Amino acid sequence: PHLESCAAFTSLPPMNYTRHFNFNAGPSTLPLPALERAQAEFLDYKGSGMSILEHSHRGKVYEALHNETIALITELLALPDTHQVLFMQGGASAQFALVPMNLRTDSHAGDYVITGTWSKKALKEAKVVGKPHVAWDEHSDAGTWNRVPKQSELSLSEGAPYVHVTTNNTIMGTQFHELPNTGKVPLVLDMSSDILWRPMDFTNVGLMYAGAQKNIGPAGITLVIIRKDLLETARQDIPNIFRYTEVAANNSLQNTIPTFPVYMVNHVLTWVKEQGGAAAMEKRNREKAALLYEAIDASGGYYNCPVEKESRSVMNVVFRLPSEELEAKFVAESAKAGMVGLKGHRSVGGIRASIYNAMSKEGVQALVQFMEKFRK
Repeated sequence: PHLESCAAFTSLPPMNYTRHFNFNAGPSTLPLPALERAQAEFLDYKGSGMSILEHSHRGKVYEALHNETIALITELLALPDTHQVLFMQGGASAQFALVPMNLRTDSHAGDYVITGTWSKKALKEAKVVGKPHVAWDEHSDAGTWNRVPKQSELSLSEGAPYVHVTTNNTIMGTQFHELPNTGKVPLVLDMSSDILWRPMDFTNVGLMYAGAQKNIGPAGITLVIIRKDLLETARQDIPNIFRYTEVAANNSLQNTIPTFPVYMVNHVLTWVKEQGGAAAMEKRNREKAALLYEAIDASGGYYNCPVEKESRSVMNVVFRLPSEELEAKFVAESAKAGMVGLKGHRSVGGIRASIYNAMSKEGVQALVQFMEKFRK
């Protein structure tokens, strides 16, 4: 009755839409069932008479959702009791600064493995607050990275409080398929673009952070998983709002949290669980990547992936065409065919297909068919 009394709403025409295959690198495609559930309960969340957007972050309704989402993360990632789940703001870029602010020593701001744009930015932020060490950085004459390092190539320093690694490089299309062995030194992982793409052992991971907007939800919330022993030694000489200890002590509710992004993460994770969890995601993701890389490699050089095969990303597939003019035409014609977001990052050009968990196999098959038609 309340809705019917509002002429502005009742005058709206019926919804009529077409879903495209969304290959954007982030914000990126979300599972349709997650979007449909959000649509169905947008005005009234679980009979509460309000949208989840309107609920207080201090109220029991949101608190239940909050804790359920943490439980889903813990279950799907098989997190041990030694780790705690945090929600924070500012995306991965904020964590570039917060990691060294919280975990550095007076003489060392961590070892950094530089494999692309984002790890380079993380290093830059570490230099603002301390003295980091570059454990590896090898890029081409063009200023791009086409692989990740082998264990034997890492130059780890004495007394490092952590080793920072970006596990998947969205711009360069590279990925670590085995994590570096750093001994007793905690690993700090930026997993923004490949969190939950497969099962993973977090035992030796000191801290993991991931902006949600690529693989587990919408923009606006950042997942942080930290080992509890690092909380005990984290620095206290920084403002409260930036302290991991403060966030952990308040169950990530120390201030007003972006409630709707957490709500959407809950729906996305519920979908992942319904599909069969991390193991099912790995099977799905490897099949999609194999289809796309096979199409590239079988094109007789028309499509060319600049990444060494051992370092190819399962999440972000990059490739080039014979000319920039053809690449522009490829992007324009693929968009007309219902495939969006295929233009490569502005810093490197080319084509990039981001095929995160929510991208369907049908979407990749449609892209492969288009690639063959375009080549011919």
